[in-house]
Amino acid sequence: MSPTRRQWGALAGLFLAAGCSDSGRFPMSDRTEEAGLVMHLTSGHSPSSQLLEVKGGAVTLIDGDGDGDLDVFVPNGATLDDPDGGPGARYFENLGDLRFADRSATCGINLKRWSFGCAVADVDGDGFEDLFVSCWGENALYRSRGDGTFETLGDGFGSRYWSTAACWGDLDGDGDLDLYVANYVRFDPAAPPAPAKFRGAEVFGGPVGLPAEPDEVYENLGQGRFREVSGEWGFADVTPSYGLGVTILDVDGDGTSEVLVGNDSQANFLFRRNEQGRFVDEGQVAGIALDENGWGQATMGVAVGDVNGDRLPDVFTTNFMADPNTLHVNLGGGRFEDRSRRMGLAMESMASLGWACAFLDLDLNGVEELLVFNGHVYSEAVTAPMGWHHRQSPLLFERQGERFARVASAAPDHWLNGAHCDRGAAFGDLDGDGDLDALVAESNGPLRLLRNDATGGHWIIVRLHDNRPGAQNTGGLGARLVLDTGGVSQTRWLVGGLSYQGASSPRAHFGLGENASPRDLEVLWPDGERQLFENLASDQVHTLQREGVR
Repeated sequence: MSPTRRQWGALAGLFLAAGCSDSGRFPMSDRTEEAGLVMHLTSGHSPSSQLLEVKGGAVTLIDGDGDGDLDVFVPNGATLDDPDGGPGARYFENLGDLRFADRSATCGINLKRWSFGCAVADVDGDGFEDLFVSCWGENALYRSRGDGTFETLGDGFGSRYWSTAACWGDLDGDGDLDLYVANYVRFDPAAPPAPAKFRGAEVFGGPVGLPAEPDEVYENLGQGRFREVSGEWGFADVTPSYGLGVTILDVDGDGTSEVLVGNDSQANFLFRRNEQGRFVDEGQVAGIALDENGWGQATMGVAVGDVNGDRLPDVFTTNFMADPNTLHVNLGGGRFEDRSRRMGLAMESMASLGWACAFLDLDLNGVEELLVFNGHVYSEAVTAPMGWHHRQSPLLFERQGERFARVASAAPDHWLNGAHCDRGAAFGDLDGDGDLDALVAESNGPLRLLRNDATGGHWIIVRLHDNRPGAQNTGGLGARLVLDTGGVSQTRWLVGGLSYQGASSPRAHFGLGENASPRDLEVLWPDGERQLFENLASDQVHTLQREGVR
């Protein structure tokens, strides 16, 4: 019999020493200052007094100048008394050797209103990665000129809502990238909601009890033009919910994209396109809308990986404290099952409030770990009497057989023991050494660069380039990549909307362990075409063309 929510809450905070593994294989070091990524994020005041102040703090990796490495964009917040006049977003150019230069003043992005999530993709087919930013109020789309500067494309994005997350994907099958924007609640900083109670303590009001804002979907018309099609395509048929995350991917391998929306304190959506071309929410039928007890959860972050080697995307989501993080395993045929408890992920997350998350192979052994960043929304004055904390440590899990085991360290200065109030994170090879580094955004705190200091192990990084004449989705967003590693395969999906509200430039990373021999890779392009690339050398970044390898 599954525990009740009250029983889960009573067990929160217990440390299950059995099953924990040592952290020695996962060394990471803070290199923020020497890299030149010094920035303090703004999200209202601290301690937070209103809902608007606690949901932001994203970070994005984008190749803004077309040189192949990862630059950094950080949307920023503002304050309740001036939500349109914050300190502004920041853009950092990657100079190589883990050095960055602040190009905020010259990149062409002058965004000072309260900003939240980002979505990265080439939306106009010119080969350069463009940037969408979701905001409280009007959202923004920036077209890359390919030289590290951007121009504003404003046609069709006059949102009047509080937008949180966004994701690009080909929803209508015409080859270009459409946009899904998740919206949250109706919130007026000048007239905030009345306080609420949390376990007897007075806290800010919301989201429960506040009117939810409907999500928005935009069709790409080409040449930087978009039109809102939420009602026409069926997305408006659902009851508006508190959207915090969204990703677009083919969950059942049928060659068409579904839309997974993570909602706060409500059932998640899984939209599928029917034969009439309209999208219908089948989240509850698919078994991914609720947890194993039939409850909607406070979904924050979203991660996608293949935890059982069947080449189908399994979905991990982070949730509120005393409500376990959830792993929905893909059963095939578009059906999912909550296996959080049986795979060792439920209890270890009970004492944390999770946000950004990712499946990633930190030690290059060919098996992905699971990393979660945490931090409470309520102040220490509220959480401490309950035995919890406002600032919380990350959670790292590695595979032990069929289960995940938490990775722990006894060293007080280890990165896994550092307490922060984290929100967003993005992951990529920032220093060109082949392993994955992490860039973490703390709410009302500093940007933090964690360099991966792992030694040993080989790797392959893959970028896709659809170079056919007239191709619009040049980066292959929505593709599935399967690497043959000698009888065992590794699967990655190039999709947006993962982690929490941020974005990473679409590229796939594979750890190879100690075997440096060449590998074969199968690409399932977003339109359903399969292409095999043979004998990819290890320890290289490969750009795979639609018609060959460059």
